[in-house]
Amino acid sequence: MHTRRIGDVEVSAVGLGAMPMSIEGRPDTARSLATLHAALDAGVTLIDTADAYHMGADEVGHNETLVAKALASHERGGDVLVATKGGHLRPGDGSWTLDGSPAHLRSACEASLRRLGVEAIGLYQFHRPDPRVPYAESVGALRELLDEGKIRMAGISNADPDQIRQADEILGGRLVSVQNQFSPVFRSSEPELRLCDELGIAFLPWGPFGGISRAGELATAHAPFGRIAQAHGVSAHQVCLAWMLAKSPVVVPIPGASRPESIRDSVRAADLVLTPEEIAELDAA
Repeated sequence: MHTRRIGDVEVSAVGLGAMPMSIEGRPDTARSLATLHAALDAGVTLIDTADAYHMGADEVGHNETLVAKALASHERGGDVLVATKGGHLRPGDGSWTLDGSPAHLRSACEASLRRLGVEAIGLYQFHRPDPRVPYAESVGALRELLDEGKIRMAGISNADPDQIRQADEILGGRLVSVQNQFSPVFRSSEPELRLCDELGIAFLPWGPFGGISRAGELATAHAPFGRIAQAHGVSAHQVCLAWMLAKSPVVVPIPGASRPESIRDSVRAADLVLTPEEIAELDAA
């Protein structure tokens, strides 16, 4: 597995987004654990989760607990950087709400620490800006958690360029990652990707295949991805991830998976080399 960097930590060039294993349509626990173990067997050393990845209001942190169980039961579990998030909530009725208050982020971090069974969270990210709370206050809470050693690295998610610059300033130049939506169908985070490249901050594209409901349509909805995949004898998903990896060395995709074969396919993208002409065609698709 090729590697990239998040802060001072070397991680696999392709990570795993664990959300599909805990929200609506999730598989049973056995298949989820098999998927997480397949990722570890394939060399994945970055797993993305969040306390909000659950269904019922009584199972907050379902995904974090699942990830912790998988890591504890695998010989390579100790080699993984777990990235989790706080500030987004699910009341249990299928909706998503926000709480970016420092008090909530502190309590959410403490709860994540307990569920993950660690003394410090490897990468803690502010999940989504809360319009009711000044952004500086939310990021200030991350700074305090960082200074106190509760988290080893700090990141932000769903941020715009101004928020990236502001967060990095508040954190004293210690912002290590930005996790934004980016895919063939959703490219409006290009400015954030370019800024991360300029600042040397890891950019983690979430929903790289267009979201759970659209992942299976990639080759047909975006014909060049399907054509180039056929030419290389690989999946369109591999082409998609290889295209992202070619954009900048700071890009670390975190494709979601809920089946072992899905993550095994995704990690092969790290070995796929696209020509400049193919990249240009995909950029224009």
